[in-house]
Amino acid sequence: MKIISMIPARYSATRFPGKLMQDLGGKSVILRTYEATVATNLFYDVIVVTDSSIIYNEIVNNGGKAMMSIKEHECGSDRIAEAVETLDIDIVINVQGDEPFTDKESLEKLIAVFKDDHTKNIDLASLMVHITDEAEINNPNTVKVVLDKFDFALYFSRSPIPYPRDKTVGVKYFKHKGVYAFRKEALLDFYKLPMLTLEASEKLEQLRYLEYGKRIKMVETSVQGVEIDTPEDLERAKKLWK
Repeated sequence: MKIISMIPARYSATRFPGKLMQDLGGKSVILRTYEATVATNLFYDVIVVTDSSIIYNEIVNNGGKAMMSIKEHECGSDRIAEAVETLDIDIVINVQGDEPFTDKESLEKLIAVFKDDHTKNIDLASLMVHITDEAEINNPNTVKVVLDKFDFALYFSRSPIPYPRDKTVGVKYFKHKGVYAFRKEALLDFYKLPMLTLEASEKLEQLRYLEYGKRIKMVETSVQGVEIDTPEDLERAKKLWK
């Protein structure tokens, strides 16, 4: 299989504009993410795809590969779909631009899902982390996922799911990490489908896949890292980097 990684990178993030160009240990967040992804040595190619000349120049001027989006896009999946439409690839791994602690072990687990899926029942795969902190479980910036018994996603939400009406059953909570692995055809299908109400309500692009009947295999990882959504996240990332 020909596997590449694409890193969608939008400059004007809603909660933290310009976050990808913030300094993290002497380099920008987006450059740290790009270098961490390249360093895994798992991919035929790694490309940042962006709507920003600032981010494009940051990557290219530091010896990396980047592409400018042609159209305006609502989400990272759409941005990547446009970029890969004419590329000869089988699988594309979407690493979020605000994930500077991207690690090889987790990405290998995602890739293994497709190597073992000989009947092509899996449209895409994504990562999750077991969480126990109540503040994190109730934080709407932490996206939670619930699974069926075969580890396929049933639903993603900013709300704490499942609701713990019976606290004695020992339910586990999982945080969704925004790293996806797509079959190219599933990604292009997504690109052509209009947004429905669940995605519009929660502002979570992965719900579009579920609403249209796509199957998302979830893979547990123990690597937590820090996703930089807020200035507070950036300060946590700086401490972790040190």
